[in-house]
Order: sequence, then structure tokens, then C-alpha cells
Amino acid sequence: MGEITAPIFPRIAVVGLGLVGGSIAFAARRAWPSTRVVGIDRPAVLREGLARRAIDVAADDLAAVADADLIVLAAPVRQNVGLLRQVASHAASSAVVTDVGGTKRTIVDAAAALPPSVTFVGGHPLGGGARGGFEFATASLFNRRPWIFTPPENAAPAIRDAVDRLSAFVTGLGAYPTIMAAADHDRLLAVISHLPQLAATALMEVVGTSVAGKGLRLAGQGLVDTTRLASSPADVWRDVCLTNADEIGRALDLLIERLSELRSDLHRTEVIDAVFEQAAHWRAELMKGREP
Repeated sequence: MGEITAPIFPRIAVVGLGLVGGSIAFAARRAWPSTRVVGIDRPAVLREGLARRAIDVAADDLAAVADADLIVLAAPVRQNVGLLRQVASHAASSAVVTDVGGTKRTIVDAAAALPPSVTFVGGHPLGGGARGGFEFATASLFNRRPWIFTPPENAAPAIRDAVDRLSAFVTGLGAYPTIMAAADHDRLLAVISHLPQLAATALMEVVGTSVAGKGLRLAGQGLVDTTRLASSPADVWRDVCLTNADEIGRALDLLIERLSELRSDLHRTEVIDAVFEQAAHWRAELMKGREP
């Protein structure tokens, strides 16, 4: 894309070079080549990050965030909460801190207990993939995808300014920024993200356990497409489940109720027709603007 304007955050520290953290590093360097990126992770991951030129500096100590203008916490959700508390003691007062976790209430509540000098805005890019890890990181991960920010109500001027800068930053990465309350985020994502993940994972487990490898060899593309998410890493999703159990539980209850109704109505063609009709309607709505 070329460097049309000066970087919004000239110095970035990414704590956790997985799929999302690594993709942020790649995308920031693509948008603003002069951006200096510090990566903080395990030595093996950092070596790969340097080799692929995703980062300029490799570090294994959080003190490396001290001169960063933007600090991105890109570890699993509960780990990010602990990292936030540690980063608070190293971050410059002018720095903006954000995260990329799939749930928001836990870390937003943790941030509220930090000193006012720490400028934190919860964030969640909806641009993940079926497989995690730096090896799958790419600068295009966020293209035309939403990026949600969850600032507190009645945010202080420093937070409002940080939201504006973060919104401009993620727009430069190709994403569409949007703002909502942390509770609204967790309620919505439980239905549109967490429920599909758990449903696909449970479906693959049931199918695989029932027919094993020999039966799976006969499966068609429908099963392949439906269970793509079953390859997702458990370490990310166990934290999502633990920090959003109430909302995920309600979403699962809705699905279980519908499946139970279907189980009772398999011989009623009008019920089956109605379910397929409604599903096709909502699928068409889902796909608006997504297909070429």
C-alpha cells in the first residue's frame, strides 16, 4: 500500500506473536514501513518473527515495551489480564494499551482497577483463522473485517483520544473499526462466534467418534466445510469459555432447544421445511457483501 502518511503509532510492541499478533505486526509494517515493531514471545517464535521480518526487535522481557507508543496484548484472554497488570508498570504514560482477546468483560474490569495513567482500550479483531500460530500470520488477515473496541462508558478524554487513534490504526490495517460496550460484545460474540466454534467442535467429535477414520474417508465436502473450525487451538478457546461462560451457556441452550425440537419433529415435513427456509434466509443475509 505504501507509506502515504506518518505512522499513527511509530513504535509498536506486540506481546504474543501468534496468528493475530503476528498479523498485526505484518499489517502495520505493510501500511507504514517505518513503524518499529518489538515482538515479545518465546525465543523460537521470535527467531521466526525476525527471519520473516515481522518484527525489528525480539525481546523476552516486558520491560521492552517501555518506549512503545502502542502495546498490543495478543496472548490468550486470561494471560492478557495478567500481562496487562505487568505492562502497566513498564508502559510510558503516553502509551496506548489494547488487547485482541475474544471476550472483553474480564480484561475491561481488570483495566478499571489500574492507575489512571494507564490508557487501555479493549479490542477484538474479527479476523481469525481456523489454525493458530505465527506460521499462519499474514498482513491481509484483517482486510474488510470488523475490529471491535470496548471503551468504558463516560470515558476520560485520554481514552476517547486513544479510541480515535486506534480506529485510524486498524483502518490502516484494512479493518472496519466499531465500538460497543464490553457486555454487549460478549453477548453478541457468544452467538456469532463462540457458539459456532463449540458446535463445529462437538459435531466433529461426535462424527469422528461414531465412524472413525474409515468412515471419514467417505465423507463429502459438506462435513469438511461445516467442521472447518474444529481445527482451532484449544488454548485460545478454553479461556474464551471460562471468561464468557454465562453468555455461551445461554447461546448453547438456544441451540440445544432447537435441536431437541428437531429431534421430536423429524417426521413432520412442514417443520423441516420451515427450518430449512429460515436457515436459508439467514444464510443469505449473512453472505451479503461477502461473496464476489
